[in-house]
Amino acid sequence: MACKRYYPPEKLQQFLTQFDSSEKITLGFSVQNRPIEMLEIGSGNYKVLIWSQMHGNETTTTKALLDFIPWFLDGNQKTLQSSFTLFIIPQLNPDGSNVYSRYNANNIDLNRDAIDQSQPESRILRATYEKIQPDLCLNLHGQRTLYSAGKGGRSASLSFLSPAADIEGTVTPARKKSMGLITAMVKALEEELPYSIGRYDGTFNPNCVGDSISQSGTATILFEAGHFPDDYQREQTQSYVLKAYKALFIALIDHNQVFESKEYFMIPENENEFCDLILSSATILVDGNEIKNQKIAIQFRETLLDGKVYFLPEMKTFGSKLNLRAHKYLKLSPSLQNNVIEFKKGNLIENIAFNELFALKN
Repeated sequence: MACKRYYPPEKLQQFLTQFDSSEKITLGFSVQNRPIEMLEIGSGNYKVLIWSQMHGNETTTTKALLDFIPWFLDGNQKTLQSSFTLFIIPQLNPDGSNVYSRYNANNIDLNRDAIDQSQPESRILRATYEKIQPDLCLNLHGQRTLYSAGKGGRSASLSFLSPAADIEGTVTPARKKSMGLITAMVKALEEELPYSIGRYDGTFNPNCVGDSISQSGTATILFEAGHFPDDYQREQTQSYVLKAYKALFIALIDHNQVFESKEYFMIPENENEFCDLILSSATILVDGNEIKNQKIAIQFRETLLDGKVYFLPEMKTFGSKLNLRAHKYLKLSPSLQNNVIEFKKGNLIENIAFNELFALKN
């Protein structure tokens, strides 16, 4: 079974076998009756609630989290272990994870269910939060390849957010804390990721879980694992997410590190400036008319087939000039320039030869 981007529930269960019942708790069950597990590690008074794969196809933060856990439990980290208790839900949406879907088995986006609490997974998370009353929450996600770190910036390999607590974006005491911690992580990583760390859109949405918890007065940090150049398997990004986790906990115990909220606002906000591929010298068919020498912007559609994730070419827009940047550029060879591509926005390129040329496979 291929598991680079695909991380199904059975793979997580294999990882969890190393923990005994004093560390592993079954919080409840998903729509399709899969267990939702939580690890409780550490013995400190400062409580951190962490959940990942709320969206089942966002696996990079989960895999980095499973790298972080052995580091935290290592004998050299006694100070961290005695300072913190971590409550870790590695896979909140096991049904979505099983089919590599953003949504749960009822086709609901769990990150838009904070008010309605219509899904068992949403209710499990909220009940866990209410019971633990954490000092800090980490909401772990992955973002698409669309984003740059600011206008004209490089691809946003990592993005962070201190979620808003109200429509005005008030810097509450909880948000001030999370802003300072985000700044500490950015400072720790900026030499390795120059111009590649963004600030996620902070528009208040009480249906989003992070905003809802921030509104409740708890410091919350949204992590978004993004695209590093030529890293569609997100292995390089995974290593940076792991470094961010480590930097966060080091900052929490290093009381000499003090960062102001104004530094957080200096992190460039994400911009939607990229597509995956710009194909040039193409002949396209639009409304029955052939148009030569066109550029086509392509966004890969991540599709699970037989346990493998394929990145299939979805058409986004076309023109002789495009106001987009791409992670890759490809000029068609003369032998392919006369192969007509019927352009339909949002559709896959149907020509088999083109699909084989562009598609990436996990």
